[in-house]
Amino acid sequence: MHPRLGLGSGLGLVVANMIGSGVFLSAGFMAQQLGPGAILLGWLLGTVIALAGARTYAEVARLLPRSGGEYRYLSDLLHPVLGTLAGWASLLVGFSAPIAVAALAAGHFTRTLVPSAGPRTVASVLVALLTAAHAGGFSLSRRTQDGLVLVKAGLLLAFVAVGLAHAPIAWPAWTPPSPPAGSALPAFITGLFFVAFAFSGWNAAAYAAGEFARPRHDVPRSMMLGCALVGALYLAVNWVFVASLTPARAAVVLAYESRRVTLGHLVMEDALGPVGGAAMSALAIVAFVSSMSAMTFVGPRVYAAMARDGHLPALFAGRDERPPAASVLLQGGLALLLVFTHRLQQVLVNVGGVLTLFTGLVALSLIRVRLDRRPGVAGTPSAGSVAAAGFYVTASAVMLYFGFRTQPQLVAWVLVVLVGAGAFAAWSAWRRA
Repeated sequence: MHPRLGLGSGLGLVVANMIGSGVFLSAGFMAQQLGPGAILLGWLLGTVIALAGARTYAEVARLLPRSGGEYRYLSDLLHPVLGTLAGWASLLVGFSAPIAVAALAAGHFTRTLVPSAGPRTVASVLVALLTAAHAGGFSLSRRTQDGLVLVKAGLLLAFVAVGLAHAPIAWPAWTPPSPPAGSALPAFITGLFFVAFAFSGWNAAAYAAGEFARPRHDVPRSMMLGCALVGALYLAVNWVFVASLTPARAAVVLAYESRRVTLGHLVMEDALGPVGGAAMSALAIVAFVSSMSAMTFVGPRVYAAMARDGHLPALFAGRDERPPAASVLLQGGLALLLVFTHRLQQVLVNVGGVLTLFTGLVALSLIRVRLDRRPGVAGTPSAGSVAAAGFYVTASAVMLYFGFRTQPQLVAWVLVVLVGAGAFAAWSAWRRA
């Protein structure tokens, strides 16, 4: 495929992948156990961790400017089995499940504007339309994605402006209703998984690196600049939330799956009345559809890379200048299947945990390259990028340690990924025999 993506499209992919439901919900979950200072500290630390990850990936993308994300990086820099694990995680956990959750959420928000709309029907139509758009041709795929990003950016900036204009200036005085009995550290680390889910997507440009005109230049800059911009936006949004809402009101997110009301709805209704609530629903729909579109664009690039390496049938590799249509259709089919099977709060923690595991392994691979040169790697990692990788690995290890202790479902999700990867490995070995 002739590369035709540039810095603008790469930045759009990163921003669209990152901004979805997480930022409008996570503070509500966190506020039940953590105070305003701890919540803002969590988002600040989340920004630093994400920037360290983006700096790490920027260096890996410079050394290995090929599509595939974690699958490609782990296969080439650590071991093909780890790459297969990451590819399987991308297929089910990294893209298909979040697409399904975003589609169903968009369906429920559509119902708040059009009461007769069926959420599952709307979700299915959105998945089908975006799958068709991104399978239909490169130009249509890119224009769909870029257009949705521009609309979402405008609406988000309007939300921040309204929220900051109406938020109290004084430091919030509320306390959490259920503070931890002992140390607050486990609760704080669990909160970081919510934050990690909201930040996931800062590495989006790496999945399609082979389609950039200047991958060593534009892919790293897309990730770093996109992550920094979204981090600043997240801090502003969460200041609006902790300054404007008490934990009792923020607890509305616990009934999110039945009521479809986010913290953003509460802020906008306080500021503008019912019109503000309707405007927030429209923003939520656009945000969900834009993130779905970005994931529908980048996810199939992973499966195409796996197919070219023989880990999936050759049908999924794509050809010529068109997107890997079979991979796009595979992901769309899985997303439709998963529309009916996921609950939001489980996804926020478990998807964040699984993605943290594999991005941490990529950071570890960069350290290994610095210590032990790998064939096919163009150059040596800089000292700054290795320091960022070391910080990211440490942060990931701490989060996973507490995640495995406090969230048993996370262990189950990791086991599902391992079993799935084992099945892929067995199939690949049988195919080569």
